[in-house]
Amino acid sequence: MKQSLNEKMNKSPLAGLGAVVMAAGLGKRMKSKLAKVLHSVAGRPMVLYAVDLARQLASEHVAVVVGYQGKEVRTAIEASGSHAPVMVVEQTQQLGTGHAVQQARDLFKRLGKTLSTYLILNGDTPLLQPATLQALLRLHQDEQAAVTLLTATPDDPTGYGRVVRGRDGRVQKIVEDRDATGAEKQIHEINVGTYVTDGPFLFDALDKLQPRNAQGEYYLTDIVALAVERGLRVSALAVHEAAEGMGINTREQLAAAEQTIRRRICAHWMQEGVTLRNPATTSIDADVAIGRDTVIHPDVTLEGRTIIGEDCIIRSQTRISDSTLGHRVVVQDHCVIRDSRLEDDAAVGPFAHLRPGAVLRRASKVGNFVEMKKAELGEGSKANHLSYLGDATIGKGVNIGAGTITCNYDGHKKHETVIGDDVFVGSDTQFVAPVTIGKGAVIAAGATITADVPPDTLAIARAPQVNRPGWASRRRALAAESGKSEVRGSRLEVGSVESRMKQPRTSHPVPRTPKGVKTRKRTRG
Repeated sequence: MKQSLNEKMNKSPLAGLGAVVMAAGLGKRMKSKLAKVLHSVAGRPMVLYAVDLARQLASEHVAVVVGYQGKEVRTAIEASGSHAPVMVVEQTQQLGTGHAVQQARDLFKRLGKTLSTYLILNGDTPLLQPATLQALLRLHQDEQAAVTLLTATPDDPTGYGRVVRGRDGRVQKIVEDRDATGAEKQIHEINVGTYVTDGPFLFDALDKLQPRNAQGEYYLTDIVALAVERGLRVSALAVHEAAEGMGINTREQLAAAEQTIRRRICAHWMQEGVTLRNPATTSIDADVAIGRDTVIHPDVTLEGRTIIGEDCIIRSQTRISDSTLGHRVVVQDHCVIRDSRLEDDAAVGPFAHLRPGAVLRRASKVGNFVEMKKAELGEGSKANHLSYLGDATIGKGVNIGAGTITCNYDGHKKHETVIGDDVFVGSDTQFVAPVTIGKGAVIAAGATITADVPPDTLAIARAPQVNRPGWASRRRALAAESGKSEVRGSRLEVGSVESRMKQPRTSHPVPRTPKGVKTRKRTRG
């Protein structure tokens, strides 16, 4: 099985490297009740992109600084998978980025190791790629710098810190947008907010920071000027595309990042041997894995931790979430599949709904307008159309006729239906759970099954058919007679005609007299 794009990223940690991910901000410009770093990009909270980069490069030496909704951010990190663990620390007061990084000092001290280098990332930069950070680390090492920063040159630098260089082209300082002069605001090179720093230098420099700015905060960017004052080298690496380093601060930027990552994901899977009929309308989350020679048609959405095997066909207008599909599975148009498992050679749809807990065993089939919930359809079994199967275990080789329903809910609790191997279920059958159907049984069409059916038994549970000769012709004659007496254009109610044919002229129905029993003539009194 192929790995997801997220899993394919380089996982080789660098010795002596620690990483800090800053994820404490509120993100006011998002205008959201949710912390900015928890907003989803391609199915993952954006903070996880930075955390995973840090894990891959620094292994267990990773600290994440949380603040607003820190408990929720911690939970998202812990639930992200079985990667290297991270240390989480809370910034209880929002006193700036420099203050945020300071909070990680004690966590690294507990490791009992002296780290030679630190990588500092923002939790709102999901577009950064491993190759860029590896190049940043190489430059830092090659130039023996105290600080190496990542820069970009966007068309509109408004809102970002400007990189101020001297006449020799070397970085002198970083000025935040709010503190910049008119001349400094004309600079287009900006600070991305990603740094590599010398280990002994970092925390010593942070202790020297002063909140001498419009915000009254301790800026991490001020360590650049401190390094220059001490005669230490400051290096910079420009990203090839400005968008890669951009932080997410608005909903528009969030949407742009989503599109970029989804394009990358589609390109990745096509390179891995997956056919996408129309990548522009195909939405694949970052943690999805797809086998080679699978064909995905336009307007398909694959979400969460979905795994799709080889040689599958997924047709249009289908959404699959957190589900596992084996090899050669066919999903027809307009299906919804959530938290389900489909084994090899299974087939679904069109217009089928598999709810959480649905299991389709090998070569089984669910057809159009079938809904399953917490139900297992056995190997080679079929439910071809118009059925609801809930809280059910269905064996091998079973035929579920059209209109079959498992009545699993009694108004208070759910009950299970168990259907053995090789059972034939006729159309329009209701199983009133709890009920068990034995192997090889046959259920007559139109049955309402309320009791267990032994193996190899024919079960019939319906009212006997009654034929009334001449009833139809008398009904037509009565309808014609009624039509003559009514005003032209008035509507004849069929129900009134039927009542005249069947009901006596009294408010109380007269019981039918058994055949062969004499009755006395009624008189009016």
